[in-house]
Amino acid sequence: MASEGNLHVLNALDGAKTQWYHFTAIVIAGMGFLTDAYDLFCISLVTKMLGRIYYHQPGSPKPGNLPPNVSAAVNGVALVGTLSGQLFFGWLGDKLGRKKVYGVTLMLMCICSIGSGLSFGSSPKSVMTTLCFFRFWLGFGIGGDYPLSATIMSEYSNKKTRGAFIAAVFAMQGFGILGGGVFAIIVSSLFDAHYKAPSYEVDPVGSTVPEADYVWRIILMVGAVPAILTYYWRMKMPETARYTALVAKNANQAAMDMSKVMQMEIKADQPKLDRVVSKTGNTFGLFSKDFLKRHGLHLLGTTSTWFLLDIAYYSQNLFQKDIFSAIGWIPAAKKMNAIHEVYRIARAQTLIALCSTVPGYWFTVFLIDRIGRFAIQLIGFSMMTIFMFALAIPYHHWTLPQNNIWFVVIYSLTFFFANFGPNATTFVVPAEIFPARLRSTCHGISAASGKLGAIVGAFGFLYLAQSKDPAKADAGYPAGIGVKNSLIVLGVINLLGTFCTFLVPESNGKSLEEMSGENEEEEETISQV
Repeated sequence: MASEGNLHVLNALDGAKTQWYHFTAIVIAGMGFLTDAYDLFCISLVTKMLGRIYYHQPGSPKPGNLPPNVSAAVNGVALVGTLSGQLFFGWLGDKLGRKKVYGVTLMLMCICSIGSGLSFGSSPKSVMTTLCFFRFWLGFGIGGDYPLSATIMSEYSNKKTRGAFIAAVFAMQGFGILGGGVFAIIVSSLFDAHYKAPSYEVDPVGSTVPEADYVWRIILMVGAVPAILTYYWRMKMPETARYTALVAKNANQAAMDMSKVMQMEIKADQPKLDRVVSKTGNTFGLFSKDFLKRHGLHLLGTTSTWFLLDIAYYSQNLFQKDIFSAIGWIPAAKKMNAIHEVYRIARAQTLIALCSTVPGYWFTVFLIDRIGRFAIQLIGFSMMTIFMFALAIPYHHWTLPQNNIWFVVIYSLTFFFANFGPNATTFVVPAEIFPARLRSTCHGISAASGKLGAIVGAFGFLYLAQSKDPAKADAGYPAGIGVKNSLIVLGVINLLGTFCTFLVPESNGKSLEEMSGENEEEEETISQV
């Protein structure tokens, strides 16, 4: 049923049947997210190789490792860039319009992906500095894609299947992670076959062939390809009707744009829009008293849940290789050469992505408009909590060789319920519950809170997961609390996320204006009549 207080163009969007333009929008926005995921997570595939190439210690029984400060910078700098980009482009998307800044983020990703692979220098320090420079700006572009893609998709969608459409854009992240793993397997296999090398324990120097330096560069640079392919189509997308009408206050242009997109005649409502704008009083700014009264708890809910989720999610994802090594699923580094180690890490991560990450995303897509956002997020956090404690409490049991496969199965289930759960819903909900003039900004703030959690997870887990025995810790790292206790900490964090979910409202089946309260006064007037 159409909302009587809404403009004709917004009612047309809310009530539209699923059409070709919906799928076009999903692909255009989703390819950006595929690029985002590939670029953010492919670094975890090559950090071990970077340590071998640039930080080899002659006479050491172990292959070279990135020093703690360098590893933290390489792994974390893109996350810092992403956080900055989410805040900046989220704000800019509300000020200038979604479309005007949408292409900028994609072009930034293309240039910086290529730049990351071309990080040259006369010393390891200069190579890592150049790499971190490009990774920061790569993250900055990726950050902008979060609020803009979510907001554009929510404002293009119909009311009935909006959740599935926004979740489908985010689900492309799974294909990005999978694609990164598959491509790394292909590249490392080809190089390993052509440039035979002994393991590190047989020949420490010969185990890292000079051509290994091309492997990590190629893997990083290929992240630019999907972004380049969709740049033209992003530029052709019209501005969303909700921004044009409710923020730019041009109902005629909104109706004209959507008439072309939906291939139907839509009545322009400029006089009605003028009356709505003058009467509603919905002009409060971000963090004003009115905003805090209407949306303060909502913003607290979206920021806290995303923050807690990403502590757990990124610490698991970025450091899977350490967990797999700890349980013996990946051989000891000294038993492999540099290129084969990339192959083994990529194979393990690809298997996790294929069996749990990708299916989890698409379960959300198919069920989010049936059972709702709240239920999926609650189930996801609860199951992640259970599985984390199931891994942590009997941790020694899982390290025994005969039990390794079951550890991987349960570990995979935590990823499944992260993606069929809060990893998807924390992206969807902020794009639905805030007013159009603040929607992109609030989504950017929520996403930035998530990336702050990712930084805590990535940097914290790097140190926490080190062995309690200083002699067994990686070179340059202090003793940590061990993998077992780190998993217990992650379980507690997931439990907190379960509680914070109760701050987030259910938006299933409601129009964006119903959720944001932008047609509140009209509805009150109609009910009184």
